[in-house]
Amino acid sequence: MQFTAKQIAQKLKGSVEGDENALIWKPCRIEEVEEGGITFLANPKYTHYIYERKASAILIARDMVLEHPVNATLIRVDNPYLCVAKVLHLFNTAERPKHGRSLRSSIHRTARMGRGCYVGEYAVVGRHARIGNNVQIYPQVYVGDYCEVGDGTILYPGVKIYRECKVGSNCILHSGVVIGADGFGFAPRGDGSYNKIDQIGNVVIEDDVEIGANSCVDRATMGSTIIHRGTKLDNLCQIAHNVSVGSHTVMAAQSACAGSGKVGDGCVIAGQVGIVGHITVGNHVTIAAQSGVTHSIPDGATVLGTPALPADKMKKIYVIQRKLEEMYAYLNELKRERE
Repeated sequence: MQFTAKQIAQKLKGSVEGDENALIWKPCRIEEVEEGGITFLANPKYTHYIYERKASAILIARDMVLEHPVNATLIRVDNPYLCVAKVLHLFNTAERPKHGRSLRSSIHRTARMGRGCYVGEYAVVGRHARIGNNVQIYPQVYVGDYCEVGDGTILYPGVKIYRECKVGSNCILHSGVVIGADGFGFAPRGDGSYNKIDQIGNVVIEDDVEIGANSCVDRATMGSTIIHRGTKLDNLCQIAHNVSVGSHTVMAAQSACAGSGKVGDGCVIAGQVGIVGHITVGNHVTIAAQSGVTHSIPDGATVLGTPALPADKMKKIYVIQRKLEEMYAYLNELKRERE
């Protein structure tokens, strides 16, 4: 699939400087861009590449002043970083989505399938499942009994959705995602063994959610585990039973939230963060990588460390920690002087 610079500029509401008929057939990193490619400049430290590489088109800010002439066609936009996301989406969706049902799939006779769906090889749709319009169900996907999947959602190969769970419209679930496995609930017996607590709730995933490969969202013990609208989970994330994650929150890889925790709207949770159960993380909270959150966090806070503390306080602690060896030697010297 190829586009002209003019076509891309129109979709981005940008302006063209140079050849508006320049043909573009692939997005490229700015370090590797070549003829036929389109790239973007959002970070000033990469500016030298626009003079060195032979791109067909470059997305740059409207107010950027060039120091030297460039051979590429320029597309000036308000936000190059946001616009490159739109360009990637344009190329990614240029090909028509798949349609039809593989003869090697299994759809229960009581299931309801919408229009324009694709069901790949060895995919299974269970009893009384409700699948919306234009849903893409790739090979080896399992959609359990009484599940619901909204319009335009993509379930990549190997996704498993257990019974009675609900996935909204325009969601993307990547390979290996498991929705609705049992929450980790066990009651200790007197002899030291454990009695399993049946998990009879479900998972509700609202619209426009994306979940990365091999992430898990456990079903509730009772009620629902909920991922609210627009939230994005990276690969290898774990959301435990009865957790509620607010809208438009992002969580990076290998992060987890334990049972009955609540995470607010618009939070940024970096990689390898652990959040204990039964606490509340407020709205618009930022949690730095490898932090251990052991207590509730108010709205708008930025925390880091284990246990996670306000960022300003934790940075001072880190400075002191680097001096511990020196302080220890000084204390020993004082001790010897007193002796």
